Amino acid sequence: MIRLFHRLARNSSGAAAAEMALVTPLLLIIMFGSVELGNYFMNEHSLVKAVRDGARFAARQSFTSYPDCSTVGTSAQDATKNVVMYGYLSGSAVLTPNITTSDITVSTSCAASAGGQSMLGIYRGRATGAQMVTVSATVAYRSVLGSFGFSGASINLNASSQAAVQGI
Repeated sequence: MIRLFHRLARNSSGAAAAEMALVTPLLLIIMFGSVELGNYFMNEHSLVKAVRDGARFAARQSFTSYPDCSTVGTSAQDATKNVVMYGYLSGSAVLTPNITTSDITVSTSCAASAGGQSMLGIYRGRATGAQMVTVSATVAYRSVLGSFGFSGASINLNASSQAAVQGI
């Protein structure tokens, strides 16, 4: 009987299976965590890029689209929202997952001076000063693990970009 116990203690034929059983949960956590983190950063990057493109587009609209320092014309606002959502003025393939027009805001404000300098160039002679357009978006993040039934805290992706209205 003692000889049997010594033989079992020296036997290592199942050691690899036991080690794999101990390491597998940790490897799965690391794998799914890196996939989730990569998806989060990809979605955040696409939202930031879309908002930046939208602000650039809105800044190149005519001055008539911005009648005063707090109003953005409806056509400029709708076109800017389409650029943020689709990458161009109309389309069907949404760039940022889970985004709708209600998630996007387009606003404008005026600055009388920039860093203590009076306004020059295309803004010279305007009573309102330099007009800035701000495009912002807040989108609920859609988790990869949410597809498998894991529901965590709801996380929002936020992006904002500002550009000077050039009136081209």
